[in-house]
Amino acid sequence: MTPDTKPLIGVTGPVNGGLAAWLMTALAIRRAGGRACRLTAERPGDADQLDGIVIGGGTDVDPFHYGEEPLQADADRGRTSILDWTVGLLVSAMRAVFARHDRETQNFDPERDKLEQTLIRHALYAGKPLLGICRGAQLINVTLGGTLYQSIEHFYQEGTSNPRSILPRKTVALAPGSRLRTLLGSEHARVNALHEQSIRDLGDGLVVSAREENGVIQGIERQGSQLVLGVQWHPEYLPQYRPQQRLFQQLVHAAKAR
Repeated sequence: MTPDTKPLIGVTGPVNGGLAAWLMTALAIRRAGGRACRLTAERPGDADQLDGIVIGGGTDVDPFHYGEEPLQADADRGRTSILDWTVGLLVSAMRAVFARHDRETQNFDPERDKLEQTLIRHALYAGKPLLGICRGAQLINVTLGGTLYQSIEHFYQEGTSNPRSILPRKTVALAPGSRLRTLLGSEHARVNALHEQSIRDLGDGLVVSAREENGVIQGIERQGSQLVLGVQWHPEYLPQYRPQQRLFQQLVHAAKAR
């Protein structure tokens, strides 16, 4: 990559669906000064040409990868600002437009797991910046030997629930001294939630950088100079929040620095 070239960031997703997430992530990368290319099991691209990688959200990680059998496989109201409501409505409309493509045909996606684990190992080996979003954070953890909770309902006691919303309905505490706290510039962050699973045991070299009050892990990172971040929420759906967009800015900056 020459000094004048915008870094190329690979963004993973499913073969069918995921268009809203792809478009919002590509927009965030473009705003940060990078170029995005979509990677799927059918179009894996050339990892050597990538300057950075985003492992996106989607179907659950197959528990086979952390030595478990699948569980048999439920939303919340809160005050939101007019801006949050407007952005949330627009993104929800986008997702609805693509809904016929986004319906999952299976609980797990083994070909996607295979591609993304290969890309994660490539990024770690080559020292390329790596950002995991929701499922992506979970898969980074699993690839490094960690495990997941297949359901997090037990974390929510009577009178509370796990909201599933693209609006920022949760508050997470950011670990002192963490890269994530430095990027977001605060002790706490309001985030959205579209997940029903979370990280349980940490993978090798990973530390917790964000948690809910009830203990659910919301952010992980790897110590050292390489940028390796995973967040349980979806920053691509929060374009109205500058701190959330710093995650993509930092990814592009780190890719350019290589």
